[in-house]
Amino acid sequence: MFSKIIDDSYYQKNIKVLFLHTDKDFISKISKLLEKYFSSITISANGEDLEEKLKKEYFDILFIDVDSLEQSSIKLIEKLKNTNPTLSIIAFLGGDNLPLLKEYLKLSIDGYIFKPIILEQFNTIIEKVCDYKCSKYQVDNNVNYLNQYVKIIDSSNIISKTDIEGKITYVSDNFSRVTGYTKEELLGRTHSVLKHKDNSPLLYKEMWHTIKVEKKEWHGILKNVSKSGKVYYIKSTIMPLLDLSGNIIEFIAFRDSVNVVLDDKKHLLNKIELNNLSLLILVQIEEFDILDKFYNILKVDQIEKTFASNLLAYLPDNYIFEDVYALGDGRYALLTDYYAFEKLNMKIHDYLEIFVKNVTESILEIDGIEYDLNIIISYACGKYSLYEDAKAGLEESIDKNKVINYSNDSSIKTNQEAKKNFEVIKMVKIALDNYKIVSYFQPIINNKTKEIEKYESLVRLINENGEVISPVEFLNISKKGNYYNKITSRVLENSFKMLDFVNTKLSINLSALDIEKEQTRKEIFNLLDKYKDDNNRIVFELLEDENVKDFKSIKLFIRKVKRRGVLIAIDDFGAGYSNFERLLDFEPDILKIDGSLVKNIEKDSFSRNIIETIVTFAKKQNILTIAEYVENESIFNLLNEIGVDYSQGYYFGKPEDLIK
Repeated sequence: MFSKIIDDSYYQKNIKVLFLHTDKDFISKISKLLEKYFSSITISANGEDLEEKLKKEYFDILFIDVDSLEQSSIKLIEKLKNTNPTLSIIAFLGGDNLPLLKEYLKLSIDGYIFKPIILEQFNTIIEKVCDYKCSKYQVDNNVNYLNQYVKIIDSSNIISKTDIEGKITYVSDNFSRVTGYTKEELLGRTHSVLKHKDNSPLLYKEMWHTIKVEKKEWHGILKNVSKSGKVYYIKSTIMPLLDLSGNIIEFIAFRDSVNVVLDDKKHLLNKIELNNLSLLILVQIEEFDILDKFYNILKVDQIEKTFASNLLAYLPDNYIFEDVYALGDGRYALLTDYYAFEKLNMKIHDYLEIFVKNVTESILEIDGIEYDLNIIISYACGKYSLYEDAKAGLEESIDKNKVINYSNDSSIKTNQEAKKNFEVIKMVKIALDNYKIVSYFQPIINNKTKEIEKYESLVRLINENGEVISPVEFLNISKKGNYYNKITSRVLENSFKMLDFVNTKLSINLSALDIEKEQTRKEIFNLLDKYKDDNNRIVFELLEDENVKDFKSIKLFIRKVKRRGVLIAIDDFGAGYSNFERLLDFEPDILKIDGSLVKNIEKDSFSRNIIETIVTFAKKQNILTIAEYVENESIFNLLNEIGVDYSQGYYFGKPEDLIK
């Protein structure tokens, strides 16, 4: 825990320490210890000077040697506790002056360090005070953020709260604006004041059963009537708020006006009619239907609104577009006079390529969670059938993109699963923030000598309960946010550091997605430069992916690292997308035979035949082979008989933390 506090950027940059002592030798000695933990240390030689410094600037912690001041320090500390209540005070005490010691122990300050100083006790006291400071800072920050969130929510969202009987206890400012009623007119009444007669009684019966009996969220569209008689539709999410015993305290409802989307489309079409010649750009968030299933309705709505508010900033020149038209389902429109665009002296294709690139390289951050969004775009120029033409172009682009890049995960169906996925993303973020994305290492054995010649680096996540989480639980879900590349970065860092602790070769998994990212490639080459004497001990295991877009970059990457002495392995060979033709592109040094073949080799002659074919081919090409999932001696003996060069599996060792 202490290392986490010391690594915290807030304390490294901002914590301020004041040190009161009259003995220069003692000051010199303690200052050197304190400098290991704090960057800002101010020395004071007496009480008057100390009080003057506290008047001029803020300090977090005061270290004071009471032996040098004796009785006068008691009055000084009592005074400081009144005048500087946020100042944490730590006293150095000699253990031989019992009367004085008893007096100081009555002061109830934040910590005591007894002389002669024992480093372990010294660290413990600092840890305790820093823990307190960190907690207080976080609480103050959270309160500050919460107040800001409440203010924003109150002014921009349609929100109401009711008691368990359905009587309104709170409405946001925007709720009043939409309904036309003042807060005073609404408080104490039920929402029936807004209810339209067209809404079915069964709709309300289902809603109340969901939120009051099942104690679950309810989602639906309601037809309402404002005070002035205007009819409007709202997309509502109503949820019960529960106490720790599971009892309902109150209900809260979030709403989004459906008319906003309809009005935007109507406004767009009217604007097109008014212009003589227009440029219309339609923008679609890629894989929005996956996003819509992956998160709950509130989170998706928040993503849509935040993206819309940032959309103009992604354009190379946003001054020619005045408005963003939100069309719903992650789709937006941008409209401008065609001649205004012509004045940019820029080809439309170049303009849009920069636009797409800016979106791709940007990160959308909402409530501390990062989202990595991509877009599909279409455009049309003219006056007549402009929207229809652009829409047809966008639908065609989306259809093509589904074939190339789209993966419809039918398992993401329920709101419960969406919540689970969101919790996984939060777990990954917390783990990254606290350096709990770690690497475990599994030995790879030379089949002839049975000696360990390599280790494979395998990513693991340590959650807040100290449990070790397998990548199958979080890695794919991490791709939905912007965390997959950060995980790769942490694995690379962990793996290269391990070169200092082992003298064997080290295998690191890289996917096509990793290599396609320019930032990841830069990081890899920086690490290869840093560990240039050990490049010949690195093996990159390439994990293939059907969504590979840039084979040219991957092939160039392979050639560059091989010139440095790095070995290339193809992982999971014999299954999935691996094939012999791909070898011509990747020119690997090692083939890792897919574990699904290896684990069936004892009973399945087909699996054995495939492995024999792979080994025969590999030997002719001077390529080494490694078998995964070697679980027992019988499998190992069969692989040895076939001529596989290396084995990896639980029979020889599980993945483990080599540095404990």
